[in-house]
Amino acid sequence: MKIKMTAIVGMFLLWASLGAAQEKTTIRFGHFPNITHAQGVIAHALSRQGKGWFEKYLGPNVEIQWFTYNAGPSAMEAIFAGSLDVTYVGPSPALNAYFKSNGEEVRVISGAANGGAALVVKADSPIKTPADFRGKKIATPQLGNTQDISCRAWLKANGFKTTVTGGDVLVIPTANPDQLPLFQNGGVDAVWTVEPWVTRLERDARARVFLEDKGTITTWLVSSVKFLHDRRDLARKIADANVELTSWIQQNQTEAQKLLIKELKAETRTDFSPDAVAQAWNRIQFTSEVSRDLIAKSVQDGKEAGFLKGSTDTSKLVETP
Repeated sequence: MKIKMTAIVGMFLLWASLGAAQEKTTIRFGHFPNITHAQGVIAHALSRQGKGWFEKYLGPNVEIQWFTYNAGPSAMEAIFAGSLDVTYVGPSPALNAYFKSNGEEVRVISGAANGGAALVVKADSPIKTPADFRGKKIATPQLGNTQDISCRAWLKANGFKTTVTGGDVLVIPTANPDQLPLFQNGGVDAVWTVEPWVTRLERDARARVFLEDKGTITTWLVSSVKFLHDRRDLARKIADANVELTSWIQQNQTEAQKLLIKELKAETRTDFSPDAVAQAWNRIQFTSEVSRDLIAKSVQDGKEAGFLKGSTDTSKLVETP
């Protein structure tokens, strides 16, 4: 009887250990359906095909669940709520979340993209100089997102006063897909947005670029502090995989663009022509580097736009796992 009981206990322990070994860890990963989030879009596409890029680095016992967002503040709210572990996101929402939480909730673990944003007006618009924007309406993707803050900071630098509801120039937060019809029917005079929407406005609404926002961070890879500290080994593998994926994108532009176009269609139900994507691609610098100088610029823009107040110490912002 004693021998039989020992055998039963041994089998139970074996089953338990096998179950533990097979139990999967789920990582909740976010990105936007934008060309400037190419790493996330392409990795999402590969996950759909069963050829997951991040999964390859993380191993068979790790599952990635992908989530898409229209703009940064929504993704940062998900980080705060604990429903997202890592995400590609613009610097302004990430900085706002970092300062709002006194540096306790988010960390930048890798770079992703710079540039790719622009302020556009109609081809026949009488707007020729910054002064001509007085009394005009400008659409941005979302209140407090990177382009919204860049727009407000630029307007202030040119002597305009803006508020959430008015001012010398009215800034109207409008989801990227909704900007095109609003621009076409005269609901706004200009749009400050990011690729692929800049190129789409150029091609479908005869927009012309008034100002290209080149020297700015567009996308970071951000982790929640909890995930970074609790699963540092996985966070390190994600950061390493992002570096390799960025390098692959740089070296395989044609294939990367094909994957991106297919995935954007799946996520937005919108067709993007190869020529349009190639045109947009030229405005973007894909990089896994995180520039301290550009961080300082983003912080200054946030201050100028009135979104960042109090201490702006970024000493803990970047943490390479």
